[in-house]
Amino acid sequence: MSTSAQLRDALVDGFTGGDGIPDPAWERAARAVRRELFARSFFLPVPGSSPSAYRPVVEGDPGWLEHVYADETLITQLDGRIRPADVAGGTTTGSPSSSSTLPSLVLRMWQQLGAEAGHRVLEIGTGTGYSTALGAHRLGDAALTSIEYDPEVGAAAATAVQAAGYSPRLIIGDGLLGDPDGGAYDRLIATCSVRYLPPPWLHQVKPGGVILATLSGWGFGFGLARLVVTAPGEASGRFLPGYTSFMIARPHDRPPRQSLSLLPGDERPTRIDPEVIGTWTGSWVCQLAAPSAERMGAGGHQVLSDVATGSQARTAPDAGGGWTVVQRGPLRLWDRVEEAVEAWQRAGEPHQDGFGITVTGAGQRVWIGTEDGPGWNLPI
Repeated sequence: MSTSAQLRDALVDGFTGGDGIPDPAWERAARAVRRELFARSFFLPVPGSSPSAYRPVVEGDPGWLEHVYADETLITQLDGRIRPADVAGGTTTGSPSSSSTLPSLVLRMWQQLGAEAGHRVLEIGTGTGYSTALGAHRLGDAALTSIEYDPEVGAAAATAVQAAGYSPRLIIGDGLLGDPDGGAYDRLIATCSVRYLPPPWLHQVKPGGVILATLSGWGFGFGLARLVVTAPGEASGRFLPGYTSFMIARPHDRPPRQSLSLLPGDERPTRIDPEVIGTWTGSWVCQLAAPSAERMGAGGHQVLSDVATGSQARTAPDAGGGWTVVQRGPLRLWDRVEEAVEAWQRAGEPHQDGFGITVTGAGQRVWIGTEDGPGWNLPI
């Protein structure tokens, strides 16, 4: 049976290509931090289950350590309250609300942040504390402050971080408000996603400092952005290559869904294939165009339901080989989505790394290509 150290070395040795670790200091951190301290129990999805079911795995179970040192995300909480210890055998259902992110992504983001010795770093979303421990190892305890929204998750993380031999500053609170004591940070890294950049972040990172955060929303689109703060409250940057997704920060999550009834409305042919908004970047463009809408459905059957106004749009294939859309409510959601998708298509359908973001006192705008290209305001 392989030991923790052997499995950890094998995991790090396996990081190649885009997941490589070019900085020897981060490689040393990855080899030193014992991930099993931060994932003593977790949920694994049950293959083929619908709705998705999960089974708990706890320390000592067959395969526990092998999963810990696989390059995979381990779900540690469901529905903001259910932990593996709460499920006595069998399976359960729920929505993932906390996890230990796959190690290659954690390390890649730390490197994309560009944090170096001497930098003060604010981490939003302590989670299990694994990322926090990596940062503390690389940068030193005094350089790192980490904020966790969930008190139970934060308490478990504090125990694990201490057991690993680190003592950064850990705070329980709303990370979207930044450090409650204020501060001038050189770097900020978020391990949750947000609908827009919270203003406190833009004031607590010094001009010239870097913010690394994943933008998302209720349409299941994601883009990892690296911004440089240009002045207090202002920043600009680009979205990065790859496919990064994180659970949305709880204060930015959609309100609880009421029952949804698909009601009659105005029907017309669509100009775009609805399946495009089910693709990785197509869903991102759809979300930019309709930021307060939740996206449901699949393939040619897409449903958009606007949380703010109750407006709806739903598509379906028609007998002629095209698609129709039915819209109702004060917002013509599909009109907005069509216009955005067509602008993206005219630009050559770039991946998220073809997009940029500008933040000023007037708002936050995501654009394609250059700042004067097609763009959309984020829902501040």
